Amino acid sequence: MTSSIEDYFRSNVENKLFIKVPEQEDHDLTPATRLLEKRREMLEVENGLNQQKEEFAMKMEALKQRGEELARKEAQLKDSLLKFDKFLKENDAKRNRAIKKAIDERKTRDQKEIEIQDLKKEVIGQSSKKDKSGRAVDTYLTYQKFLESVLESVEEFGEVKDIISRFDTLAATNQELIDRAREAQDRTEQDRAMLINSTEEKNNLILNYNNDIAKLQTRLEEAQLRSAKCQLEWDQTLKNATSKTLLLGQIKMATSNLFSIVKTHLNSKLSTSGDTLAQLDKIQQFMIDLNAISAELTQGAVGVVGSKTTS
Repeated sequence: MTSSIEDYFRSNVENKLFIKVPEQEDHDLTPATRLLEKRREMLEVENGLNQQKEEFAMKMEALKQRGEELARKEAQLKDSLLKFDKFLKENDAKRNRAIKKAIDERKTRDQKEIEIQDLKKEVIGQSSKKDKSGRAVDTYLTYQKFLESVLESVEEFGEVKDIISRFDTLAATNQELIDRAREAQDRTEQDRAMLINSTEEKNNLILNYNNDIAKLQTRLEEAQLRSAKCQLEWDQTLKNATSKTLLLGQIKMATSNLFSIVKTHLNSKLSTSGDTLAQLDKIQQFMIDLNAISAELTQGAVGVVGSKTTS
């Protein structure tokens, strides 16, 4: 693009410097007109670039505000999650205390019931024992004689009541072992029920957490999609601005080269200027002067040819 514009202006300038007679089509659109057209195009490009910059700034501000809004919502979400987690922990602690209290009360009640049952059993046992003892007195008189004979043959027991006491001790120990085994079985059943309840509660809690995580993941994916869309818009805007900037740079470079050519033909009489519009003004003035000189030379050449023909 730069070389084509530069070649065009260079060709026109050199043709004017070598004083060639312009062709018919060159009279239709003068270099000055073309220069003005190029200047108008450059102004339009600069206006378009300025408009693009303003639109870009507005989009950047919108993106900034959207980023701040996302950050604020993210902070609110984190705060809500922390409060929700604290709420769950407090509820879990309250639930655990309530469960522990209920378990303790249940254990106390069961223990009291066991004691009541034991007492009832003991009463029944004592009554039964009393009856049995009464019957035993009548039924086991024979054994009294047997026990007395044992006392005579065994030195370990001094009286009959020692033998009976030893039997009672062994029977009570056996009953105590039976009761302990029953209580251990009851405690085992209670612990199993508590374990099942606790497992179910933990599974429900884990399921709720997984649902919350899935919802948050969905919201995160939506936010990422919006961010990717904004990034694509930003890349396209930056690409358009870069293209406009490159075109403007090419136009400025071509103008600078033409200005250098004009300055060289004028033996550096023009003052050096870095302003592109000022350079275009100098080039336009040079082209106007060059057109005037060319017109005068052309008229002079036609007059000379006419004189020779007349002669």
